[in-house]
Amino acid sequence: MSDKLIQRAPVISVMGHVDHGKSAILDYIRKTNVVAKEAGGITQHVSAYEVEHNYEGQGRKITFLDTPGHEAFSEIRRRGASVADIAILVVAADDGVKTQTLDALSAIKEANIPFVVAINKIDLPNANVQKVQGELIENEVYLEGMGGDVPWVQVSAKTGEGIDSLLDTLLLLADLQELNADPSLPAEGVVIESKKEGRRGISATLIIKSGTLKSGDFVVAEDAWAPVRIFEDFMGNAIKEASFSSPVQIVGFNEMPKVGVMFKTLKSKKEAEAMAKEAKEEIKDLEKAQAVSRKDKFAVPVIVCADTVGSKEAIIYELAKLENEKSYFKVLSSSVGDVNKDLTELAYTANAKILAFNVKTDAAAREYARQYAVDIENFNIIYNLADFAKLYLEEASPKIKVEEEVGTAKIIKIFSESKKGYVLGGKVKSGKMQLGSKVKVLRRDMEIGQARIKTLQSNKQDKEQVLEGEMYGAMLESSVPLAEGDTLVVLEEVEK
Repeated sequence: MSDKLIQRAPVISVMGHVDHGKSAILDYIRKTNVVAKEAGGITQHVSAYEVEHNYEGQGRKITFLDTPGHEAFSEIRRRGASVADIAILVVAADDGVKTQTLDALSAIKEANIPFVVAINKIDLPNANVQKVQGELIENEVYLEGMGGDVPWVQVSAKTGEGIDSLLDTLLLLADLQELNADPSLPAEGVVIESKKEGRRGISATLIIKSGTLKSGDFVVAEDAWAPVRIFEDFMGNAIKEASFSSPVQIVGFNEMPKVGVMFKTLKSKKEAEAMAKEAKEEIKDLEKAQAVSRKDKFAVPVIVCADTVGSKEAIIYELAKLENEKSYFKVLSSSVGDVNKDLTELAYTANAKILAFNVKTDAAAREYARQYAVDIENFNIIYNLADFAKLYLEEASPKIKVEEEVGTAKIIKIFSESKKGYVLGGKVKSGKMQLGSKVKVLRRDMEIGQARIKTLQSNKQDKEQVLEGEMYGAMLESSVPLAEGDTLVVLEEVEK
């Protein structure tokens, strides 16, 4: 083990259901107000905060990732979990385990990190901690003191009860993991957020996981790079260097870094540009391969506008998840910022919808959209957008008529043959026979031709259909000679 290794602060990912109080817990910890600014109480992007907590008489730093809570953000949340050392699974005492709780639990398990359960909202009169404990155990979360080893804490983000115990538990888990890093190495870490800011240009929030980042270095995140000149801590204070577990902001990227990708540090602009160029070529190759795999699929064009890069990428990921065997969303443009006239013109030309998330539409764009009937769909809750997109893809996809097998029947007796067809009788072996349906004719399990059911009877009564186990009489118009013992496979045309 290197003698340069020193203890580093733990990075914590806060996860759980949308309304169970993740942001409220962080709000209490960092004494700021995030919740009031969020639609429906949902934090719609990933952010990072560093706090200090007195643990066993010593001031210890903890870095928190505020990760979104709905399953539509699962990819960003998984990225958040992968950068984190420990997770907090927040469950409301008045609501219990929900689908999003289990989704967050899956992300934690996938990241293979320890976690603490925070049972929140214990101040509410209808809080039922025992019920929540039971639901967690039913979902294989075995709590300490109840036959398991998962730490849990009762908290109230409103009153602050249990918050110190939660922070103590996090630091205890961190010490058990022996989180160490080498400050002498070049900094590496993860991009947590990126955005474009007026005069300042493109900035990104990074979590340093190893080494030390210094003013004068160059940061590369896939195909994006920046000189470390405008260099700030998470509070916006100018700094000259930062080490592991610290959230920092770098301004001056050549293009928007993707949220969740790893960054590396280099000493020269030439090296940074070369690494970014190589990554860009790899990305192009992947895009070409994806285009080949989609060549026979129907493309449904959309334009995405969002408030942050994190939101934008979460939406694009969600749209990609909806791809099926015959169609997919083709994102013609994705941008951070308000809907403008250029985007509405593109939407009109390409017959595309605009999916706008937490952004406005400027006056020129509104007028153009009204005049040319461009659809601008506005959302401020991500899962509403995801639900809309799912229905829209189904509606926009071309309908294909396919034949499905719906029944089989045996020919037992042929009564007559004429120009009109064969009059015969038999028994339905499975499914149904349907008047007017096309049938495949099998002889010794080999298809020999096709026929169509022109008339259909059972018990000497005309029928629309005859079901499994029933005897039938029918007239079939056939392309091949029929024989007793042949099997008829009944086909039905359906739209998919």
